[in-house]
Amino acid sequence: MTHAVEDEAFVVRVSGSLDHDSAPLLEEACALAEDSGAPRTVVDLSHTDFADSTVLHVLLATQRAHHRQQRKLVAAGPFHEVVRRLFDVTGTAGYFTLADDVPGALAS
Repeated sequence: MTHAVEDEAFVVRVSGSLDHDSAPLLEEACALAEDSGAPRTVVDLSHTDFADSTVLHVLLATQRAHHRQQRKLVAAGPFHEVVRRLFDVTGTAGYFTLADDVPGALAS
């Protein structure tokens, strides 16, 4: 997991599997994003091949915090089928701004 500021956005890049063990790393990166003051945060999930409900909980909490701060959170793909299914099955796809890729997320 890496993070950097790009085009006035705090970008968190995640790779591999996201689960209970790695969720604290995502939570930490999202907390840094919240503290950064950048007007938008992009969570790049394009290299993530698995995500579970623990990760979804972190993203939902981050989304709520960004909403309170009147900032934007964008999840960027392209999404692995398993990750896309997590959003769809839980009914949370509409709660997030989803972008096809990072450039699209930075432009949205």
